[in-house]
Amino acid sequence: MERNTQLVGQSSSFLDAVERASRAAPLDRPVLVIGERGTGKELIAERLHHLSSRWDGPLVTMNCAALPETLIEAELFGHEAGSFTGATKTRIGRFEEADGGTLFLDELATLSMGAQERLLRAVEYGEVTRIGASKPLRVDVRIVAATNEHLPRLADEGRFRADLLDRLCFEVVTLPPLRHRSSDIPVLADHFGRRMGLELEWQSWPGFSSGAMNRLLEYNWPGNVRELRNVVERAVYRWGDATNPIDAVQFDPFESPWRPLKGPGASEEAESRPTVEILPPEGGPPMPSPPWDPSGCADFRLAVAEYEKAILAAALEKCRWNQRQAASALQLTYDQLRHAMKRHQLMA
Repeated sequence: MERNTQLVGQSSSFLDAVERASRAAPLDRPVLVIGERGTGKELIAERLHHLSSRWDGPLVTMNCAALPETLIEAELFGHEAGSFTGATKTRIGRFEEADGGTLFLDELATLSMGAQERLLRAVEYGEVTRIGASKPLRVDVRIVAATNEHLPRLADEGRFRADLLDRLCFEVVTLPPLRHRSSDIPVLADHFGRRMGLELEWQSWPGFSSGAMNRLLEYNWPGNVRELRNVVERAVYRWGDATNPIDAVQFDPFESPWRPLKGPGASEEAESRPTVEILPPEGGPPMPSPPWDPSGCADFRLAVAEYEKAILAAALEKCRWNQRQAASALQLTYDQLRHAMKRHQLMA
């Protein structure tokens, strides 16, 4: 498992977690990595492996939540031919694949109690038994496990084996969420933005405008670094201008005035949307209603631009220059409104 991603950050909470992982790496002991989704748990697992004496051995990953409960034990420990329906040939498990290296168990809390019991024996005695086999096999594997759950609480509730938790928690590395690493947001945004610029073959990196960076800093980031990366890369490729700082950021890629609505709430949402009465430009001709005579329009593009600017100005004035309200009233996204304001030089 090799990646082009690297650990990036400068906040003390983040650096403390990385330092703890680095100190634990040379020790041949289990490590638990705790953190919300998108905080970089798998990157910490890679660091623990590559800084250990097992660096030249295999690093095998298994997402415990990605498999049905009936297959998890077969994936972890392997099976003999004919041991169950569909087992046409012998297959080695992840423990045997990771022999001499590191086994990273992601989403550990989703393991069934039966799998936890067999995992405890593998960790305690260094032995695994394939499903359908009568003799155990010796394996030399270091366990690194990750979860976004609070395992001691699950153990108190009887949903996770306390003896397995005791065996795995030699060291616990807890990664801070991005909302508590605000000083890292500009650093990460610049890192991901530059990489996306290189992918798009930009000759220079314009950076983010102060307004865009403030919006990044004010956002709560429920998806943490993974979400930040998506937002930044999307902003760079949509901006498409390597000469001016990026000023448009969209946090919700599904945001659209045309996204489908369902149920009775659809009409209620439409009724709750603010409306704006659009007036023609002051001193200009009234807005025509079809049919009309096109011969009276001297410059079509200029006329359309003037009316569009008037619509924007009226909406902003009606909403007291609250740009998000104006965007909703015009059934535009926030970024679409910002682009139009910039085009018509209506930026405050």
